[in-house]
Amino acid sequence: MASSVYDCSVLPLSKIHNRAGNITVIEGDHSVPFPIKRIYYLYDIPSGETRGGHGHKELYQLIVAASGSFDVVLDDGRNKRIVTLNRPDYGLMVVPGIWRELLEFSSGAICLVMASEIYTELDYIREYKDFIAYKNA
Repeated sequence: MASSVYDCSVLPLSKIHNRAGNITVIEGDHSVPFPIKRIYYLYDIPSGETRGGHGHKELYQLIVAASGSFDVVLDDGRNKRIVTLNRPDYGLMVVPGIWRELLEFSSGAICLVMASEIYTELDYIREYKDFIAYKNA
């Protein structure tokens, strides 16, 4: 898998201003370059905890800090890149073949994830040594 951390990008999302509060709309195949088939979110993350720690073979994701902030460590087996997410109108698009870890969650942070596929365990690479073997295959 030839994907690189540089294939992952921060996307500006729509932000509709209103004096009563803002709204951001995300539409699959429009706001993001993939259909959205699954949405999940992480919250109540204890201080110092790390989430993620895996890679995907086929899955695309858009990761958004819906509230608070956190860092995403992207790793393609050769290069690492850290992206801080702290605005709900920006999302990090993660392409297949990237190892990711989420850390440094602020108090009350909510991590919203939109995925291109429904959950399938076969798509996950859960051990870093297996990820490196996959990247070198």
